[in-house]
Amino acid sequence: MAKVDYAALAPQLLEKVGGEGNVRSITHCATRLRLVLADESKAATAQIKQLPGVVTVVQAGGQYQVVIGNDVPMLYEELGRITSLGAADSGTEQPAEEGNLFDRFIKLISALIHPVLWTLAGAGLIKALLALLTTLGWMSEEGTTYTILNAAGDSVFYFLPVVLAISAARRFKANEITAVAIAGALVYPDIVALADADSVTFIGIPVVMASYSSSLLPIIFSTWIQGYLERWLKRVLPSTIRNFMVPLLVLAIMVPLVLMTIGPVTTALSNGISGGIQSLFRIAPWAAGAIMGAFWQVFVMFGIHWGFVPIMLADYDNPGYSVMTAPLFAAVLAQAAAVLAVMIRTRSAQMRQVAGPAALSAFLAGITEPGIYGVNLPLKRPFIAGCIGGAVGGAIIAIGGGASSAFVFPSLIAMPALLQYGNVVVTFIGIAVAVVIGFVLTLVLGFNEADAAADSDSDEDTTEDVEASAEPTTTLGAPVAGRAMPLEKVSDPVFSSGALGGGVAVRPNGSGRIVVTAPAAGTLVTVMDSGHAYGIKTDDGVELLVHVGLDTVQLEGRGFSPKVTVGQRVARGQELAEVDLEVVREGGYDPTTILVVTNTASLAGVVPVADADVEADDVVVEIDH
Repeated sequence: MAKVDYAALAPQLLEKVGGEGNVRSITHCATRLRLVLADESKAATAQIKQLPGVVTVVQAGGQYQVVIGNDVPMLYEELGRITSLGAADSGTEQPAEEGNLFDRFIKLISALIHPVLWTLAGAGLIKALLALLTTLGWMSEEGTTYTILNAAGDSVFYFLPVVLAISAARRFKANEITAVAIAGALVYPDIVALADADSVTFIGIPVVMASYSSSLLPIIFSTWIQGYLERWLKRVLPSTIRNFMVPLLVLAIMVPLVLMTIGPVTTALSNGISGGIQSLFRIAPWAAGAIMGAFWQVFVMFGIHWGFVPIMLADYDNPGYSVMTAPLFAAVLAQAAAVLAVMIRTRSAQMRQVAGPAALSAFLAGITEPGIYGVNLPLKRPFIAGCIGGAVGGAIIAIGGGASSAFVFPSLIAMPALLQYGNVVVTFIGIAVAVVIGFVLTLVLGFNEADAAADSDSDEDTTEDVEASAEPTTTLGAPVAGRAMPLEKVSDPVFSSGALGGGVAVRPNGSGRIVVTAPAAGTLVTVMDSGHAYGIKTDDGVELLVHVGLDTVQLEGRGFSPKVTVGQRVARGQELAEVDLEVVREGGYDPTTILVVTNTASLAGVVPVADADVEADDVVVEIDH
C-alpha cells in the first residue's frame, strides 16, 4: 500500500466536506475521523471516498465519519495544523478522570515524567558515580573531567522544566516548541540571576522571583494555561497572521504571567513553611524533624524546598552547622529503601529495571527523582511508606540534636557531614530506623501491580515472552469470552463490509465487568484515551485492532479502565482493559467486541475459524503468511 501524504490529504478533505465553516466539531477514534457538519449535503461524499487514504465514509448518529484506519491520528494532527478545529475539540476524546484529586495528580505527574524516566535513571547513576569517585579521592571536583561528566549527569535535572514541557504540551494539546520556549525562559541565565536581585519589575509591576530549575509544577501549570490560550487565539485571529501571532502572543503573555503568579505563591509558601519549621526546631525539635523527614520530598515536588536553602546556608555561616539538614537524610534514604523494596517485590521486569538504578542513585548520591517519579509515587504505598520512615527517622535525629556541617545532598556518601555535631549514635540510629521502616513497610503493604503496569509502562513480559513473540503469528485469541461470529453479522458497516480488514466479532457473555485481553503478543501502537480501542503490531508485522463495543467512543471513557499504555509490549492473553458492560448497555451501545487484522491485504489469508461460544484467548482467527 502506498504511503499516504496526510499533509496533502487534510486540505483536500476539508475542502470536500464544505470547508472549515461547515465543520462544527471534529474528533477521532481508533480508525475514524468523526465530524459534525452544519450541512451534510455540502459534503462531496463520492469524491471523499476516492481520496487517497480514505477507506470509506459512514453517515450515522449525527456524525460524518471518514474511515482512515490506524493512521487517523496523523490526519487529525494535520487538520489541527491548518484549522482551529482539531485543537479546540480534541479534548472531547479525553475520558473523565477517575479517583480523588490526589490520585489524579499522581497519574498526571506519572504520565508527564514517564517519557524522561530512563534518562533520569541514567543521569542519576552518573551523579552517583561522580559522588563515589570524589568521596574516594579518585577524582577532583575542580577538574575539567568532573565538570564535563557532571554536566552530562546534572543537565536533565536542572533543565527538568524544559524536558517536561514536551510531554506536558502533548498532554494538554499545546504547541511543544512554544512550551519549550516558555520553560527555557524560566531557567534562562539572566532570569535565574534575577532571583538574587534586590528589586525586579515588569512594566512597573513588582515581581517576586523564584528559582525554577528542577521544578515540576510551574511548567505544568503554564502549559495547561498555554493550551487554552492557543486554542482561543486560533479561533479569533485571522488565518493570514495566525501562524506567527499565536506563538508571539503566547510567549509574551505566558512568561511574565508565570513569573508574576507562581513566583510569589511559591516564595510565600516557602518562606512561611521554612520559617515555621525553623521556629519549631527551637520549641519542639522532634516535631520539626518529623515534618522535615516526612514531607521533604513533597516540598521538592512543589518547589517549596527552595525557601529552606537560604536558611540552611545562613546556618552554615553561623553557627556553622544546620539542624534542618540532618533529618533530610532520613527522608531521602527512607524513600531509597522503599524503591529497593519495590525492586525486590515487583513481578514486573521493567519495573525492576527502573527501580534498581533509581535505588542506587538515591542511596549513593541522594538523587531521588527517578525513584520518586518512576516508582514510589505512581505506586502510592511505597511513597507513603518512605514518608512514614522519614518522619520517624527525622524525629529521632532531631531529638539527638543531629546536624550537618556542610551543605550536601543527603546520601550514604555524604554521611561524614553528620559526624561533628549532636549525638552521632542517635543520628545514625534515626537513619537506620528510617531505612528499615521504608523498606519493611513497602514489603508488607505491597502495591498494586496494575498501577505498576499503567504508570511505569511496564508489564510482566519475561524474556520468554519476548522471544516467543518473535515467532510467526499464525493464530489470534478471542479478546473476550462470548459468542464469536463473522464480521458480516456486525451492525456497523465499516466492520461488516471488511473495509478495515478481516477478523471476527465476539458478543460478550453475561453482565458486570469483563476483562479484555491481547489476541497476540506484540507492541501497542494505539491506546485510545477513552479505553475502547487498542492497536497491536506483532513482531512479524501483523497489525491488529481490538475495538470494544460499537460507537463506544461516545462514552468518553465511562465504564472503561485501560491497563496498558502506548509503546508497551504485551503477551498474548495479557489484560488490556476492564469494561463495565452495564455502563455500556445503559448508554445504549452494543458491547460486541471486534478483532480486525488491519493489514489483511498484505497477508496471504485471514480466516475466522469460530462461530460459537468461546472463552478468552480461544483461537478465533488463523493467519497465513
